[in-house]
Amino acid sequence: MIKRTLIKSLACVLVAGTAGVAAAQEFPSKPIRMVIPFPPGGGTDFVSRIVGTRLGEVTGWNIILENRPGAGGNIAIESVSKAPADGYTIVMGQSDNMMLGPYLYKTLTYDSVKSFAPIASVSVAPLVIVSKVGGTITDPVSMIAKGKTAQGLLWAQAGNGTLGHLFGEQFKDVAGIRLTQVPYKGAAPAMTDLIGGSVDVAILSIGSVIPHIRSGRVQAVAVTSAKRSPVLPEIKTMAEGGLSQIDVNVWLGLFAPAGTPAPIINRLNEAVNKVLKDAEVVNKITSAGVSMGGGTPEAFAAFVKTDYARWGEIARKSGVKLD
Repeated sequence: MIKRTLIKSLACVLVAGTAGVAAAQEFPSKPIRMVIPFPPGGGTDFVSRIVGTRLGEVTGWNIILENRPGAGGNIAIESVSKAPADGYTIVMGQSDNMMLGPYLYKTLTYDSVKSFAPIASVSVAPLVIVSKVGGTITDPVSMIAKGKTAQGLLWAQAGNGTLGHLFGEQFKDVAGIRLTQVPYKGAAPAMTDLIGGSVDVAILSIGSVIPHIRSGRVQAVAVTSAKRSPVLPEIKTMAEGGLSQIDVNVWLGLFAPAGTPAPIINRLNEAVNKVLKDAEVVNKITSAGVSMGGGTPEAFAAFVKTDYARWGEIARKSGVKLD
């Protein structure tokens, strides 16, 4: 009886595996919808359109790019988690919504590890902390010193629930400083108030601050990654200010719904990796201060699992909850 059951189970596995391979060989037989969780014009849309457009050109596949903004990207992410697991609906996930959303919003139904099949890492970049030109905050050490004063730091970030918001909570905890969060609806208004002196520092995406740093409108204080940015090599890391445990990057990556057959994931991964090595794509993305991703689905899945657990601990310590 046991032997017969084992043979039956093995036969089912072989049939499922054969079906998966056959599906991958036929894939894609219709358009692939790449969902972008943010409006046109932002950093996620910029990278998504470069990669998605070139993916269609390189493979001959029909790639439909669909912007579906709302709730900090969570509406799009959640919708894709419920889509058919056939490879025809994928999403450009971003560290803010994928790593923070389920911890901060009680109403979300997706789990960033269990609800998705990672396809490939696409890009990675640190956040950059900037201050007013001519002020006393010029590097991580002087920023920490300001945070230890009675007034503490006025910390501008591009919206509650963002990586900059939670990074501020982590920074406050590990540095033992006073820090008051000042949320803005995006980078532009935060930059305006920083230049005007209404806040002490602002933590924003590298793409949004590079033009202002290079024009001399603001000064860079630190990058949030463990290593210096190749685009801003002169800017110190938080580790160089004595906070070696801080290593935060904004990343983008493609995901399919959980249960998508591995052969289809591998086929998508192979195509995406080819695009990420394309000279024109590399030039466009890196010119915005972003480093290229790539690699296997397994490596990306392992990274997502580790990063998700790390941000869960930070979110729990912060006590931040959003509606």
